[in-house]
Amino acid sequence: MSDKLTEIMAWKRREIVALVRPVPESELAALNASLPPPPDFAAALRRGDGRLAVIAEIKRRSPSAGDIRAGASAVEQARRYQAAGADALSVLTDQKFFGGTLDDLRDVTADFHARPPARPCLRKDFMIHPVQVREARAAGASAILLIVRALTDPELTTLHAAARAAGLAALFEIHDEADLARAVAHGAAIIGVNNRDLATFQTDLALSERLIPQFPRGVTAVSESGIATAQDAARARAAGAHAVLVGEALMRAADPAALIAGFHPHV
Repeated sequence: MSDKLTEIMAWKRREIVALVRPVPESELAALNASLPPPPDFAAALRRGDGRLAVIAEIKRRSPSAGDIRAGASAVEQARRYQAAGADALSVLTDQKFFGGTLDDLRDVTADFHARPPARPCLRKDFMIHPVQVREARAAGASAILLIVRALTDPELTTLHAAARAAGLAALFEIHDEADLARAVAHGAAIIGVNNRDLATFQTDLALSERLIPQFPRGVTAVSESGIATAQDAARARAAGAHAVLVGEALMRAADPAALIAGFHPHV
């Protein structure tokens, strides 16, 4: 099977060509200063009660699952997650492969700002250029995703610096030890293990169990993909995860609150 991530990144590089322009850190800092501070993503992942935090994802479809909830309202789903006690949200903004848009992120964050308590939102997309970081901050995001194996070291350096200038957290996503070493070298404070191999679509929670114990002390650990039950969440927590990122299971759930409640008790 072809590597889907390579295909997606090639498409994304073509998709943003018309948007690409120089975006200096001074512009990002000025934008950040002009806007209200976004909710703190990093703090949301470190619950004061020591329980596992839940990043609830809005995802209408994916290359591995196909349609999950086509046509779902991002705002309505976000409200369900907020009422269910999710600690943070992840909003897919890629249209071609995941059925999301930047407007989904704008609408969700605008709704949350009007309906406290606000939850921090991760812009879940395939980040390549600082112009996307600017979009994320302007749309109300609190964090961006950096997929380590999809980016060169210069790209990681540039995007991480852009995120800091814009007042955003960066979730560094890894899949193996080589990715982990690179994330650490770039000063990652939040690292997520993607339990799904985007080359084969196989999901294995053992990946989090192997990699999270190798994280440097003080790094916030997230387990992503393959979390569908309270037992899965317990495995991630036992491995050292501070948070889990859950999309498909919550999008399909008739009662997201019950599922999230099952994740939270595990210490």
